[in-house]
Amino acid sequence: MSDNSFGHLFRVTTWGESHGPAIGCVIDGCPPRLKLSEADIQPWLDRRRPGQSRFTTQRREPDEVKILSGVFEGMTTGTPISLMIENTDQRSRDYGEIAERYRPGHADIAYDIKYGIRDYRGGGRSSARETAMRVAAGAVARVLLNTLVGEGVQIRAALTGIGGHQVDPTRWDWDEVERNPLWCPDADSVSSWQELLDSVRKSGSSIGATVDVVAEGLPAGLGAPVYGKLDADLASALMGINGVKGVEIGDGFAVAALRGEQNADPIAPGPVFASNHAGGILGGISTGQPIVARFAIKPTSSILTPVPSINRKGEAVDVSTKGRHDPCIGIRAVPVAEAMMACVLADHLLRHHAQCGWERR
Repeated sequence: MSDNSFGHLFRVTTWGESHGPAIGCVIDGCPPRLKLSEADIQPWLDRRRPGQSRFTTQRREPDEVKILSGVFEGMTTGTPISLMIENTDQRSRDYGEIAERYRPGHADIAYDIKYGIRDYRGGGRSSARETAMRVAAGAVARVLLNTLVGEGVQIRAALTGIGGHQVDPTRWDWDEVERNPLWCPDADSVSSWQELLDSVRKSGSSIGATVDVVAEGLPAGLGAPVYGKLDADLASALMGINGVKGVEIGDGFAVAALRGEQNADPIAPGPVFASNHAGGILGGISTGQPIVARFAIKPTSSILTPVPSINRKGEAVDVSTKGRHDPCIGIRAVPVAEAMMACVLADHLLRHHAQCGWERR
């Protein structure tokens, strides 16, 4: 299977399957002499770890990361950094009934058509279990950004909508995101969302969501104007998260309803921008404003509610998936969104400095 890597100078390759013995990643291109240990990575993995509330899969994985290479005496060496997490709570028997059946809305049928073989245990390589290694790589990217740019770099994400119910932007509170199990920035929405999720879970179904991710404290100049656009690479990275079906930068699709003067972000001496409809990126290059992205994530495909499908023989069947599944995969996508933003920004920071040097306006 090809295409298991992303990034150019800060390049991440992940490996492993949902129900294999372990999952891991290799990060190549990280500069030497950055302070790095498991303690810099583990807190971010703990935020993504399954089984932390009734609203996520009850698979119990400690997700304890091990650094296998690329670090010596607490410092990166400039050689590939290899990270590994052991899988400890696989229940492959839960997937026996779908070994010969395709889950509608899932990658099952596409994988089988392409490769002629698929690991049906938890989805194998297509499982969101793989995203744990993206979060681990994102932790290393954060260390790089905080070292080369400064501690003012901040990357945060939040669950901003669920089942069509959106947060009130006037009540947005980043501190609230860390106080509830849904990563919701609007305290008034939490209880109603929890009731909705309980209802969806008990009915054997699932529900979609939207996630916003914002990066602040980054310099202007990241990205390139044609084939290395920062927003294009960011959209690609976010679109690569399991279940994502749409990505917006800044105001996204809403700009289609605006006039030119409404969409423009007026600039005053400084430069100081009066608004940020562009999401901090113009012509594929960062402006120094907050970089803002949003994505829509589909309902979990593995559900108890029977849905018509076919088996590997092409025969009509109904598929109902047993096991431990997230009623809303958007919840655990929040830390993954932060990680992918961090990896893209780390890559573009190194690319910018490689071409333009370390001096900037």
